[in-house]
Amino acid sequence: MKQHTGYWLTLVVLTCFWAATAQAEKGFILLASTIGPIDAGIVTALEDGFEKETGIRVRHVGAGTGEALKMAEKGAFDLVMVHARSLEEKFVAAGFGTERIPFMYNDFVLVGPHSDPAGIRGMKSAPAALKMIAEKSGHFVSRGDKSGTHVAEMELWGKAGLKPSGAWYRIYEKGNEGNVPTLRFTNTSGAYTLIDRATYLSIQKELTLEVLVEGDEALLNRISLIPVNPKKFPQVNYEDGAAFVRWLTAPAKGQKIVAEFGKDRFGAALFFPDSKEWKKQQNQ
Repeated sequence: MKQHTGYWLTLVVLTCFWAATAQAEKGFILLASTIGPIDAGIVTALEDGFEKETGIRVRHVGAGTGEALKMAEKGAFDLVMVHARSLEEKFVAAGFGTERIPFMYNDFVLVGPHSDPAGIRGMKSAPAALKMIAEKSGHFVSRGDKSGTHVAEMELWGKAGLKPSGAWYRIYEKGNEGNVPTLRFTNTSGAYTLIDRATYLSIQKELTLEVLVEGDEALLNRISLIPVNPKKFPQVNYEDGAAFVRWLTAPAKGQKIVAEFGKDRFGAALFFPDSKEWKKQQNQ
């Protein structure tokens, strides 16, 4: 099963079923992944590439970073792929994960209607742009689900010195279903939102929203891998999970797929390699 769902009940059923039937099985890895990379298609491309080369199957469940980590805290997964450093560090510090491993990155962008009622187009500072939206009471849609995207959004509001509230600021009730549904809702609402560039590009043809603010270093979206700790959960398939991590971070394997993913469809990569091994090779 490679499609994600935003319905928590379904996630619980799936994780319990897989934990009971497949987790101890060698040659099978369970991955809890943030939704954006799944929607973009790169998670499936990586899983298929690894299985083709090693024979080890990887299957994933998609959820916001906060929910993905909660599921992994039950010992029902072997590996997580997430993008909220503050939550990741807590997960590792609590002993649920062994370490944060840099994997890949892309960036967030602020999108909004062509009319741009808040006047943020071309601003270089994302926090300043959010402050402008708040001052002008421009309609803004938030996932509001403690996902990596939501955490990044709240960190930007914090840098702007604001706690957003009011009729202009709407938490999308189905935000836990991912960035694609949130972006489509924002589009029909003629509002602003923070979204990862890969998601925006993947459905750009059906949108009237435009990228209005980009390029701020604060908008970088770094995605990490965290193996679930076998000392806390002896049932996890740590050995195969470690093999998958080595493959994902290897310059000629997973990192190569990351570097090339999206070029055939969009003429540009949707993600960028970020492993220590990749950086070391680039510096040689």
